[in-house]
Amino acid sequence: MSEIDPNKPLPIITERKIVARSRFFAVEQVDLTFSNGATREFERMAGQGRGAVMVVPFADPEHILLIREYGAGTHRYELGFPKGLIDAGEAPEEAANRELKEEIGFGSNDIRFLTQVSMAPTFFNAKMHILIARDLYSESLEGDEPEPLEVVKWPIADINGLLAREDFTEARSIVALLMVDKLLREHN
Repeated sequence: MSEIDPNKPLPIITERKIVARSRFFAVEQVDLTFSNGATREFERMAGQGRGAVMVVPFADPEHILLIREYGAGTHRYELGFPKGLIDAGEAPEEAANRELKEEIGFGSNDIRFLTQVSMAPTFFNAKMHILIARDLYSESLEGDEPEPLEVVKWPIADINGLLAREDFTEARSIVALLMVDKLLREHN
């Protein structure tokens, strides 16, 4: 097993071009030359660079709020946490508060950064900021969802029950839940 070399040079990008585009995505071809001379052609989803947020809202110290929404990729309803893209000019905390208001009808007086994750870094350059929201207050904004989202109150003491559900499968939501559990255990 080798040591991690923090100074290893990144591959050189010799060419980049968009090879496919839809209303929501652009596929970028990236031609690379590695430090050992090897060359490869990769395709990746071209990101917009601002990232996204996912919020774990606490209804009270013992309960978190989830949303149940349709996932076109799985063609079923899934439980997960409120999430969305960061708009131009928004800080992650502002985006998190806006998404809470749009998706669950609450704002938060206490939003804190928890961690940042990436999804399939070989194919996506997007980052997701995971935040915790406490001290909720009632406030709604109109979102872009095609139907009202079901808000589900879940006891934080029943993390194993949530993890066992067949409709709680999104990796980012699972990571968020486990990071919250870790944080709570460290503070008890």
